Amino acid sequence: MTINHWIDGHLVTDEPARTAPVTNPATGAETDRVALASTEDVDRAVASAATAYDTWRHSPLTRRQGIMFALRDLVDRRRHDLAKVITAEHGKTIDDALGEVQRGLEVIEFACNIAHLLKGDYSEQVSTGVDTWSIRQPLGVVAGITPFNFPIMVPCWMHPMAIATGNTFVLKPSEKDPSVSLLMAELYAEAGLPEGVFNVVHGDKVAVDRLLEHPDVEAVSFVGSTPIARYIHTTASTNGKRVQALGGAKNHMVVLPDADMELAADAAVSAGYGSAGERCMAISVVVAVGDAADRLIPLVEERIATLRVGAGDADGSEMGPLITAEHRDRVAGYVDAGETAGATVVADGRNLVVEGHEGGFFVGPTLLDHVTPGMSVYTDEIFGPVLSVVRTDSYQAAIDLVNANPYGNGTAVFTSDGGASRLFQQQISVGMVGINLPIPVPLSFYSFGGWKNSAFGSHGIYGPEGVHFYTKQKVLISRWPDPMHRGVDLGFPASADD
Repeated sequence: MTINHWIDGHLVTDEPARTAPVTNPATGAETDRVALASTEDVDRAVASAATAYDTWRHSPLTRRQGIMFALRDLVDRRRHDLAKVITAEHGKTIDDALGEVQRGLEVIEFACNIAHLLKGDYSEQVSTGVDTWSIRQPLGVVAGITPFNFPIMVPCWMHPMAIATGNTFVLKPSEKDPSVSLLMAELYAEAGLPEGVFNVVHGDKVAVDRLLEHPDVEAVSFVGSTPIARYIHTTASTNGKRVQALGGAKNHMVVLPDADMELAADAAVSAGYGSAGERCMAISVVVAVGDAADRLIPLVEERIATLRVGAGDADGSEMGPLITAEHRDRVAGYVDAGETAGATVVADGRNLVVEGHEGGFFVGPTLLDHVTPGMSVYTDEIFGPVLSVVRTDSYQAAIDLVNANPYGNGTAVFTSDGGASRLFQQQISVGMVGINLPIPVPLSFYSFGGWKNSAFGSHGIYGPEGVHFYTKQKVLISRWPDPMHRGVDLGFPASADD
């Protein structure tokens, strides 16, 4: 079976010239082929979106809002179907996939309030007989380029906000797990969204580059690795587009000696190994201050020993496989390099074999101690179930370590000292901060966005920042003639009384 594009409200039936395999990561077996878009395919999708924009931008706010309410109901009712599709192609557990659907649903719910969110400002009598107000208007055709690790949540960070604000959308999802995007397209159609407002093109760099250079695409949203985020930002900006590009991460969890070690151990295991570490908000480094590591590591070991690794749809599985064989080997290679460089392998998941799924792309939970900042296992984003422990002598050394890192997506501190936590939130150079919780991902009514090499562009994603990213402000100033019309005046108004 070939997974094809969704353009102009319909599944494309043309036979694609190029395809790529879609595999089940738990078995390693190829399950489908996905179409790889040509430049012409992208042009068709953009043309459809451009045509639809002419009418969609003028649709009443209440109609757009009503479609979002209908979509919200459909996604809620079909959440298990969506989760099963995610698990089949990504490999994460059903429970994890359901959590992803829920986080995407929350952004749709935020978009259900679009009539309120798009209200402008009004100032009466800013000068004699003069009123000033602002409105926000859509950009036009906008595009989203999204990663494999959250095939429904990350696109939902983009398209509900874009569509609700009056834009039309072209989505280029990951070719590794493409099917759930088509199911979302079907739900949009069932919710009453007009043809052409939401389009899906599958593909690789050919599709990405065409979206970045296409003259009718006004803005591009991206989530992925830092090198690609930088490329997206540079290329799209050069072509005159508004860009938000979220990159990679190396998230640190600082554990002070006064922390609740049971809580910290639970958090480290949950945030380090959830979704097999394939999260941009995963904790990949524990910074243990003073003697914290000696008390924390045994507790983490205990929890690792009871984790159940298996196929995502198997009963009782808590952690699934990695996305591809190549990625599995890359992750194992980082553990090899860390061990060679002097790190202590406390828990080793490199040779894990899951019975009945011997061809799957599994790496078990891996824990490294005595990691130092010069090791590649510390410097690089591994994107797998590898947790590194770096030991520091002082709180300030821990702060300095986090701030020196080129990434600034998320971080956390575990402590029982309110003063220490307050100092941490003030001093740390990271965009999202957790205090005694490991994954500080904001709910939909705030905005998601990292600092430093974790984000390129001036806007965060979804929430209030999403409304601003997908709209442009227009300021209007009016004066109506009055009986005391003063005639021609070439001077610049000198005061509010003029």
